[in-house]
Amino acid sequence: MDLNALKNEPRLLLEAKLKPIAGTRFQPTGFPGLGAAQYKLPDNTEMLLVESAQSMANRLEAVCWDTNDWVVPLKGLPCVVVTDKTGNVLTNSVLEAHRLNSPYILEGKDKSFLEALKKELAIGDLAPVNLKLLAKTLLKYDVNSLLHGVFLAKSEIAGGRMRLPRALTAFIEAKNITVAASGGVKNDALNPSGDTGKGFGNVPFHREEFCGDITAYLTLDLALVRGFGLGENVEQLLVALALFKIHRFLRDGLRLRTACDLELDGGLQVKRPEGFKLPLLDEVEKELPGLIKSASENFAKPAKTTLKFEE
Repeated sequence: MDLNALKNEPRLLLEAKLKPIAGTRFQPTGFPGLGAAQYKLPDNTEMLLVESAQSMANRLEAVCWDTNDWVVPLKGLPCVVVTDKTGNVLTNSVLEAHRLNSPYILEGKDKSFLEALKKELAIGDLAPVNLKLLAKTLLKYDVNSLLHGVFLAKSEIAGGRMRLPRALTAFIEAKNITVAASGGVKNDALNPSGDTGKGFGNVPFHREEFCGDITAYLTLDLALVRGFGLGENVEQLLVALALFKIHRFLRDGLRLRTACDLELDGGLQVKRPEGFKLPLLDEVEKELPGLIKSASENFAKPAKTTLKFEE
């Protein structure tokens, strides 16, 4: 796997054309009080947000985890695992929406990890935030946060000022969209005129799906990764981990919703830097164990930090 072409580049930009796996319609993400996020370009092209950056981060993380452990190519990476008082696993920093800022990690009775973060990220009251210090700590406990960002909002941790932006950003859009309006009825064969507020009766409903040209956009901020100051071995690990997430998502994670089951429409395209040959998934998977081992001296010992959560 040759990543030399990325050494002096600020960004890696990838695009992938997608299409419904069956038929022509798809269901986009929706937002409370808004519904589907439709908008127009200055030339009046009808656009639609199919999947948001925050949702895509969760999906890129999900392809890395298998029940209670990393998937095989990623075994050995650090993370924080949360158990109940009897030792049963509840959650972990890979799957938690806010990663290390999860209340299950920082708000339970077990304050050992919070105290460790307070100590390792301590800065003066008037001192600027040290992002290299934050990056070093994230590498130690939760390498996933280096790619997807984190905001340690607790005032006890450097005054609540420790935050890191996403290095890996992804979203899915559709253009030239049209609305496919449809609907149906929830039938009650026993009491069609029953109290619908209690779940009885026939209930008609409408729904909107869409047609259009779907594209996934994926950006890795290489300048930010280098700016962490963690050394070339770690930089290569983070790039390989990002490529793994992207490939695995496009292979395994494209059923976004019941009515939004997508597949690749062609190959994954490199938009920048020009001429970069994107490694295939099997190449990345073969390289990852060696890259993890070479960076492991920076990880917590053991790599999995385990906490018990009790309110």
